[in-house]
Amino acid sequence: MSPRSQPAPSARAPRPVARSRPGPDDLRRTFEAVPARTSGDDEPFADSWWGRSWVAALEALSMDAARLARGRVYADGGHVAAVTVTPGRVVAYVHGSRPRPYRAELRLRTLTDADWDTFLDAVAARPGHLAALLTKEMPHSLADTAAASGVALLPAANDLDPSCSCPDHGWPCKHVSALCYQMARLLDADPFVLLLLRGRGERELLEDLGHRNAAHSARERPEAPAAPSVPAQDALADRFLPPLPAPFPVEPHPGQPPSYPSLPGSRDPLALDQLATDAAARAHALLTTGLDPLAGLTPWQDAVRLAAARPTAGLTATTRALYRELASATGRNTTDLARAVAAWRQGGAEGLDVLETPWDPPAGPFDRARPALAAAGFPRFQPWRNHLTHPGGTLQLRFGHDGRWYGYESDPGQDEWWPRAAPDFDPVGALLELNGG
Repeated sequence: MSPRSQPAPSARAPRPVARSRPGPDDLRRTFEAVPARTSGDDEPFADSWWGRSWVAALEALSMDAARLARGRVYADGGHVAAVTVTPGRVVAYVHGSRPRPYRAELRLRTLTDADWDTFLDAVAARPGHLAALLTKEMPHSLADTAAASGVALLPAANDLDPSCSCPDHGWPCKHVSALCYQMARLLDADPFVLLLLRGRGERELLEDLGHRNAAHSARERPEAPAAPSVPAQDALADRFLPPLPAPFPVEPHPGQPPSYPSLPGSRDPLALDQLATDAAARAHALLTTGLDPLAGLTPWQDAVRLAAARPTAGLTATTRALYRELASATGRNTTDLARAVAAWRQGGAEGLDVLETPWDPPAGPFDRARPALAAAGFPRFQPWRNHLTHPGGTLQLRFGHDGRWYGYESDPGQDEWWPRAAPDFDPVGALLELNGG
């Protein structure tokens, strides 16, 4: 049965793969020994078609089926130590029946420069071949194309030249046979091992293939038509240009975004709708006013603005998820974000600044606020910077840079102030609003 017609191996536990230590010059790779495995005599030793072709070449080389079977047992039993692959040669120490291991070696003819040119041109001409090599695969079509051009990648029986330090003069001996079977495992995992054995390393091949593939693509790409040239004096000469057409009238409101279907594994369609709506509103403001409404906002301020745009009638699961994501992205917790959202809804960016940044207001409106509150029958408020706090500790007014008073509430005995009610230029009006009229 030819390697091409052999059936695929049945499902079984994955085979151990040897780890590789590349050499400094890309032309020497050493593979660590792999542990022993258990396989039946009727089970193909290699999984890939090119690995089985290697085994077929070994079996055609052997003059003694018993030595071949013994070599397979050695390979299965983990008797093959680290394997070193260089151009034209593979070497390993194989443990036999004696304490001292034997040095097994296998030689293979390397390809000429002309052979490499033929092979690499065949790979570069078809992007699928290059993609397969990058995923450690070797398509049949690639080997067939190379063989049709006179370049044999896979060895024939007369290509393999074995030698061993053991006293057995078999062709090959069981130690070289074990090494050959072990090589089938390495080829299964990485066809670049075969290409290294044929004379060139992986880095060199990939670099060469990249250049050839680019050159091949350039040859196939149609040439762009030559652009007509214009003398510089003509291009820069004064000439009459017609006026630009009048812009289209601006819609009174930004348009609505399209609906986004809910697909498994996709982003939340409501969150996408919010982002699209926000982008449309920002673009509309830029178009109508020439000003960016978000210019100068910090990431935290923008996160608060986005959260404040959600509906206020209860927190849905989607809104809670949005709060968690925005709080995590800005290094805050959801309580901080909820308090900041209340401040933003109270007075925008200025309201958020009133919440987070105490300041010392100048004399005047702030100093006149306490007598005004007293004249309205309210108790004496305690001042601290831009804050006026009710002696009961549950109500507070904060003076903003915009000259407005912002109302805050806290539970008795707690220093947890939350923005409440709309701001007012009159402290008495702000306090009445805070008290519900």
